[in-house]
Amino acid sequence: VALFTAGSIRQAPTIASRLDAMGKRCACLFFPGTFPPERLAHGIFISGWDAPVAFEADETFVWPRSLHSQLVQQFGPQRFGDVDEFDTENIAWHEELPAALIERVKRRTELCEYLLSDRDWDLFAVYFGESDTASHHLWALHDPNSPRRPEAVSASQQAGLLRVYQALDAALSRLIARAGGDAVEVTVVSDHGFGGASDRVLYLNRVLEQIGLLHFKRDSIAHTAVQWAKEAALTRLPLSLRDRVFRWGGATLPSLLESKARFGAIDMARTRVFSDELNYFPALHLNVRGREPQGVVEPHEVDTLIEQVRAALLSLRDPWNGKPVVAAVHRREALFHGDYVERAPDLLVELHLVEGYSYNLMPSSSAPRGTGPFRKLQPAEFLGRKGRSLQGSHRDCGLLIAAGPNMAAHGRVQARMADATATVLARMGLGSIPEADGRSFDVASLKELNKIQDGTPVFQPTTFVDDEEKVAARLRRLGYIE
Repeated sequence: VALFTAGSIRQAPTIASRLDAMGKRCACLFFPGTFPPERLAHGIFISGWDAPVAFEADETFVWPRSLHSQLVQQFGPQRFGDVDEFDTENIAWHEELPAALIERVKRRTELCEYLLSDRDWDLFAVYFGESDTASHHLWALHDPNSPRRPEAVSASQQAGLLRVYQALDAALSRLIARAGGDAVEVTVVSDHGFGGASDRVLYLNRVLEQIGLLHFKRDSIAHTAVQWAKEAALTRLPLSLRDRVFRWGGATLPSLLESKARFGAIDMARTRVFSDELNYFPALHLNVRGREPQGVVEPHEVDTLIEQVRAALLSLRDPWNGKPVVAAVHRREALFHGDYVERAPDLLVELHLVEGYSYNLMPSSSAPRGTGPFRKLQPAEFLGRKGRSLQGSHRDCGLLIAAGPNMAAHGRVQARMADATATVLARMGLGSIPEADGRSFDVASLKELNKIQDGTPVFQPTTFVDDEEKVAARLRRLGYIE
């Protein structure tokens, strides 16, 4: 059974808990994967929407717990069901989504303004997920060149994604003003970029089946029943009942359903390599004996098997244009390091784009009967829904934007997620933390880093311009617009 990651599984202390131990006043609000909330001695903590899958937050989402009733009295219940991303019945859903997300941004901003006024914070961190939701569901309506764009798109529908981003921009402005304006150190981080999805579907496990490394079970009645149960739970149950079902056994039921739906049709006793076929994280797992419950790959075979898989995937061609589908196959050790590298998939698959649009990875178990590794979406599937193919998909490069008294304009720079943490700590007047290896981009560090190294500047200065086309070109290269 694959369990969803949450705060109860995390084994390393968070930045908030480390700072709390130093006596710093921290607010950590609404981040996914943080349930149960950390019990900060000097601050507050509110877990995010997956805490666990829920319809409405209760006191278990909040620390200190007394804060929950205070917030409910001031702002009403914190609901997660205002946007049902699994809804398959409402034909006006995409038309209504921007207004619902904008209202959610407004409510969260008002709550944060209230908390910002409560005390003088050392660190105030808040998560807004509306940009992600909007980009997944509204990209084809926004992008006139999307291969998944409906024939008729109104001006209101096309402007929906922009309106959500404008609401987030306004929210940031309000929070900066409430926190203290120009005296505040501000960091905006996204953990990925965004772009459009193509109309082409890739089934990774079908590819592995085709090259003889994976086998499906002949009898799939039980697996079909599991798929039906999962689909029914997500799309047919009322939100309040869905909440109670998904909370059963500490989220054991949704974890079990997800595992069985993804892997239940695979004959593991005859499979050497398999994928969980996650669209946002294409990856492969080796079925290693002694590590996996039904492992068949001997440890000494691993290196040879990896090279076989890499060669097969790099030779995979798109049936419509004949071009390579896979750009690279990375061993996990090449991308990750630390004490828990073994928890990552064995191989990470980097896919090419199709004229700027990504392939859609979908579960092979959901493929129409007789489908091979590829197919094209039908027009009725173009807009999609959560749990199926979505119009917008993640891109590797996100954004790290920082401003404040301890920052200076240095243009575009290549950064990693760990660099955001290092930069925040440096601007708080703190040194690095154990196990952290990020580099800081505060003023003092930039002066040292912005030197010529081997003839190449670490930073490539850019000039801020008013030309909208140039700004758009930069955002396009980052994967935020097409």
